[in-house]
Formats: sequence, structure tokens, C-alpha cells
Amino acid sequence: MSRNVHHFDLLIEDMEAELGNAWGDLSFAEARSFIHQPGAENLEFLALALTPKDEGDLGMIGELIKAAKARGVRSILVAHELKPASLHELLRLGAEDFVPYPLSNSALHDAITRLRNQTSAPDMPQVHPVRIVGEHPERNTQAPATIAPRLGGKAAVFAIQGLAGGTGASTLAVNLAWELATIDKQKSPSVCLIDLDLQASTISAYLDLPRRDLIIELLQDARNMDVDAFKQALLGYGGKLSVFPAPPDVLPLDLIGPEEVEALLNLATQCFDVVVVDMPHTLVMWTETVLNRADVFFTTMERDMRSAQNAMRFLKALRAESLPVEKLNFVLNRAPGLTDLNGKARVKRLAESLGVKISTLLPDGGLQVVQAGDEGQPLCEIARRNVLRKEIARLATGLHKAMISEFQAKA
Repeated sequence: MSRNVHHFDLLIEDMEAELGNAWGDLSFAEARSFIHQPGAENLEFLALALTPKDEGDLGMIGELIKAAKARGVRSILVAHELKPASLHELLRLGAEDFVPYPLSNSALHDAITRLRNQTSAPDMPQVHPVRIVGEHPERNTQAPATIAPRLGGKAAVFAIQGLAGGTGASTLAVNLAWELATIDKQKSPSVCLIDLDLQASTISAYLDLPRRDLIIELLQDARNMDVDAFKQALLGYGGKLSVFPAPPDVLPLDLIGPEEVEALLNLATQCFDVVVVDMPHTLVMWTETVLNRADVFFTTMERDMRSAQNAMRFLKALRAESLPVEKLNFVLNRAPGLTDLNGKARVKRLAESLGVKISTLLPDGGLQVVQAGDEGQPLCEIARRNVLRKEIARLATGLHKAMISEFQAKA
């Protein structure tokens, strides 16, 4: 029951998966009359799909919950960005359980199971405690046993740099690397994720990997590092992704120079099919090195003045040095939805003012993105059907197909 069930496509999928054809959808007005009809006696539960637009009708929704409860029908709240006070009020009025929307894997199934097991008390939101990076010793952080190119072609280098803080550069780097590493069950490319954000590194936190002091020495002596030393420095996630982490301490960005970065990229491309580089927000002496080596240089931004001004200055700096601006792929994080015409118009004006094409639009993944980071897992592992995860997976598929096509053309 909802204002418009078509705004809850994931709920429709889950209801069909759980109940087949044995379910239906009604508006709240229709539900008020239906709940008092004889046919309502056969109801097992109500799923009330709510958005902030419904907060003005909490009284009516509360009456619906109480009427259902009087008939022995339990209620599950599917809440999309509902205020905690509104959620608390509906639980107080008799709703037995709730799940946040977008739905995570098996969330609705678990809620239905709890109702069927006649759980009397509603489950409150899970509070995630502060996690110390690398605190789970049971996780295998060894790099994949077999580290070697599997596609047989030239390694692809994808660099990602945020044009402002909080624009999702590291989130994109982690999830793009994982999607590429797991894209094919039979023959996924070998992928290495390199964290070169020496001051604000978050890759280790996002994948719950320990920090290692030896990285400082290896970076400083990268020109003398061989393949064996490089492989020993790598950590692993899920037995499929290799990670060259940032040092544990905050270090000056000029600790390494173009020669060290060039040597590091040489080793990585020698060992892997794909190298994903998470860059610092600041332009440094070796930004040119990575840009020249990259097949695609992703720059993340948002719909605000700081991103627009930083993008303008970034482009000006690159053009002044005659650097390959054509490699830039502008990524708009928290992009407007299909029905946000005003937001889409702002994006168009932003691209026109910069004189660029914003090629990649990433939707807002909501609280599940924060949850994935807090849990130390890629978004795919926490919420496979999250809209942001789907878009990053689509991006990875496009990059992978381009790599295969290039390899086949060379063959």
C-alpha cells in the first residue's frame, strides 16, 4: 500500500519473489475501505511503502495500521527517507517491523520471516559501532594467489580524482575495481587498486585492510623495487582484488616524485590487466605522470559552485601544460533523477559553462553507501541492487567490453 507503488520498483521485485502472484497494491484511500471488507480476513500482512510526502497523512496511515491490527493483520513499514520521529510514531501506533528503502539484499524476506515467526517486538534500526580498520583478523587479506595478466593484452589504467572533497572519488575507485575484478565468473581481469592519496586515504578503511609501515619505504625506493617486492606489498580483498595501500601516516604529497610513480605503474601494469589509481584531490608533480599513463582519467564532481570552480581551474592548469584533456571523463556524483527536470537543466548549464561533456552520471546511493564503508565492504556485497552500485557495474561492463575489443583487435 503506497501513494504510488511504481516509485518502489525494488519492493515490487521482492514481493513477486516472496509471494509470486499472491499480492496486490492499493492506494492508502483504497486500503481504508478494503481493510473493513470480508476479503481482508485473508491478508497475511501489509507492506506500507512510505516517502516524506506521506508524513502529512500519518494520522490516516496510523488508523490503517490499527484497523489491520484489530483484524490480526501485521504491518511492515518500507520507509524511504522517512523522518525518525514519523517512523517512531507509526511503530507506536502498531506497526510490527520496518525496513529502509532502497531494500538491501533479503531485507524484506527477513522481515516477513520475523512476522511469520510471530516476533512480538519490532526490530529497531541496527546501529553500527565504530570499526577499527583491520579489526577483523578472520578476514583473509592476502593478495590473490595467482597474480598475472589473464587477458593477454596491454594493461588498462583508470585513474580517479575528486575535484572537491566528498564527491565520491574513493567510493568510485573501490567499487569500480571490485566490479571489474568480479565481472566474469570464468575469466575476470586481474585488478590492482593503488591508493596514492597519501594524506586522506580511505581505501584501507573501505575494504577493512590493515595499514603497513613498509609502504613508506617501498614508495620512496620505488625505482629500485622489483616485481617480487611489489607483490609482497600487496593486500587482498575477497581473493579477487589486489590492493597497494597508502602508508599508515599522513605524509607530504611530495614524498614521491614522477619517477617513483612511473616505476610503480610500470610494475602494476606488468602484473595486472587493470590498474585503478585513487588520486589525491590536490594537483601534484606526478599528476601529469598518471594522466599520461591513464586510459581514462575520471574526475568526480557535484552540482555545486566549489566543484564548478575547481573543474574550471583544473582544466585551465592542464591546458596550460598541453596535457591530454581528452582523457578526462567528468563524473557527476549524486546526479538528478529522471523526473528532476530542474536538476537536469542545471547539469546541462554546468557542462556548457565548462565546455565539457559530463559523461558519467552517478545517482545518490543513500545511506547504504555509508553502511558499506562502515562495514568495510564494496557496495555490491551490502546492497547489490542499490542504484549507485548498478550504475558503477554498468560503467565497469562498458570498460571491460572496450578492453576485450582492443585485445581482440590486436590479436
